[in-house]
Amino acid sequence: MPLTKKLGAEFIGTFWLVLGGCGSAVLAAAFPDVGIGFLGVALAFGLTLLTMAFAIGHISGCHINPAVSFGLWAGGRFAANELFPYVIAQVAGGITGAAVLYVIASGQAGFDAAAGFASNGYGIHSPGGYSMIAGLITEIVMTFMFLIIILGATDKRAPMGFAPIAIGLGLTLIHLISIPVTNTSVNPARSTGVALFQGSWAISQLWLFWLAPIIGALIAGVVYKWFESK
Repeated sequence: MPLTKKLGAEFIGTFWLVLGGCGSAVLAAAFPDVGIGFLGVALAFGLTLLTMAFAIGHISGCHINPAVSFGLWAGGRFAANELFPYVIAQVAGGITGAAVLYVIASGQAGFDAAAGFASNGYGIHSPGGYSMIAGLITEIVMTFMFLIIILGATDKRAPMGFAPIAIGLGLTLIHLISIPVTNTSVNPARSTGVALFQGSWAISQLWLFWLAPIIGALIAGVVYKWFESK
């Protein structure tokens, strides 16, 4: 598959992840009278990944997350020369998804992206008021487990055809655990897209949502490579 097609698929997949996942948080989580809440947002993120895994998995592998690309590289499943082109395509897709969401959300009177715009944060910007250390540990551990799920579900020894379901449900579970702590990132492209439109504290705290997911993913890649060794 030509790299340009892979990058196009990664762009579209990350666009959908941000529009679907963050869109559910911005537009529907606290909708008047009956909102979807944390459970609905967690499910939305899982569904965006599940649907894209079936749609573009055979084209690009459906990483749609820089941390996933780093983790697969560390696990020996992804070529180093495609790593940074993938990351660029993912970030571009995330920003574009956030831009479309911003345009839609701005159609409601009183909308203000500075109020949060589904951004990730810690301290006073954590949904539950959790500290920076709590956020750092959460993002490392959740991304580690996410990559273990991905690497295990896509292992040639695993049952064929079920990987998207396991991975999508895995992301749902991760959100159910960690939305109160950091609003759940485990994906630097997702964090970057909305942070740029939030425009203030989300940008200043963005470093954690690049560093922690990539650390967790790299550790998972090394650990799973050990599982595969003879």
